Amino acid sequence: MRIRAILRKSALLLALFTLLAVGTGWWCHRHVATRSAPYLYTSMETLPPLRVGIVLGTSDKVRGGGPNLFFRHRITAAAALYHAGKVQRLLLSGDNGTLHYNEPWVMRKALIAAGVDSSHIALDHAGFRTLDSMVRAREVFGLSEFVVISQRFHVERAVYLARAEGIQAVGFCAADVDRHRGFRTLLREYGARVKVFVDHWLGTRPRFLGEPLPIP
Repeated sequence: MRIRAILRKSALLLALFTLLAVGTGWWCHRHVATRSAPYLYTSMETLPPLRVGIVLGTSDKVRGGGPNLFFRHRITAAAALYHAGKVQRLLLSGDNGTLHYNEPWVMRKALIAAGVDSSHIALDHAGFRTLDSMVRAREVFGLSEFVVISQRFHVERAVYLARAEGIQAVGFCAADVDRHRGFRTLLREYGARVKVFVDHWLGTRPRFLGEPLPIP
């Protein structure tokens, strides 16, 4: 009987912990989405012109070696905004953690192929996380306002982080990927949004800052 009572109590505690975790994740997800919503744009026509657009990095290939549609859609959106005169410069912020993985450089090549002037492109090689990309945009590249270019789920979090830092950021939502292909990414996003608040409580800052490199 005692063992049965212990098992029952353990099951109850596990259920309560699971409920708390799910509830916390849901609240964090909705809070980020709600707070960033007024600053998001899905139409190029309604987006106000801004000097700089920040393209958030991702790999151009999926694990199997095929094209990454998240990458492709971000490049398409960034090039379209540039050619429409909505942004004059593009800052490409991503991971360059190893010699064989360089998100900003791959994005640069794709944007030049899409007709963007190479002299209008700046690279942030230390955008290891979205928080790093937003803070470095101000501290390193001297930007107090900009438009973030990525998929909606990513833009929501980026704009939320930027505005929490006092940066006047807005977001442009690139075309999304169907839920079947992007399910894992969206699942990870729930965890990333919880981490937004953990980082805030811990006072987490970017891994690297460095010397100022203002965008001309």
